[in-house]
Amino acid sequence: MRKLVVSEFMTLDGVMENPQWTFAYGSEEQEKYKFGELKDADALLLGRVTYEAFAAAWPNMLEQTGDYGGMMNGYAKHVVSTTLSEVTWNNSSLIKDNLLEEISKLKQQPGRDILVFGSCTLVQSLISLGLVDEFRLMVFPVLLGTGKRLFGEGLKEQGLHLTDTRRFSSGVVVASYGPVKN
Repeated sequence: MRKLVVSEFMTLDGVMENPQWTFAYGSEEQEKYKFGELKDADALLLGRVTYEAFAAAWPNMLEQTGDYGGMMNGYAKHVVSTTLSEVTWNNSSLIKDNLLEEISKLKQQPGRDILVFGSCTLVQSLISLGLVDEFRLMVFPVLLGTGKRLFGEGLKEQGLHLTDTRRFSSGVVVASYGPVKN
């Protein structure tokens, strides 16, 4: 069974919205990590807002981003939206309802990891449905004080266990967690 992996950039105080603050902490080691993560996947699951931003940017960045851009543009992209009527970015499909059923079907298909980038509202729904197999939280050493948080109000308590940590020279830390299996 494929893993559904939520991979997020977030501040130390939990903000994930509009991650312009990440650029000051970029490093070659982070780029290698993100490349490896994408290489271990073969599909993206995106909410509408993230899809629209990615679909506007990635097709125009192939030359600058090389293999990474090739994967982003070539991979299957599953877009969860109740407001879009079509998706036009290469290899995109639309999921409008039955989230539990549709994502469960995707996870049963043969293949590698399914990555979720951004997509805060979608991730909160995936958490509440128990569909997330792994969280990879790239925590940046910055405090913003305000902004959309990945783990907002209304989530029910869920135990997680630490599966891996990575520390980069920029001060960025990746903490990976999986759900506690009962």
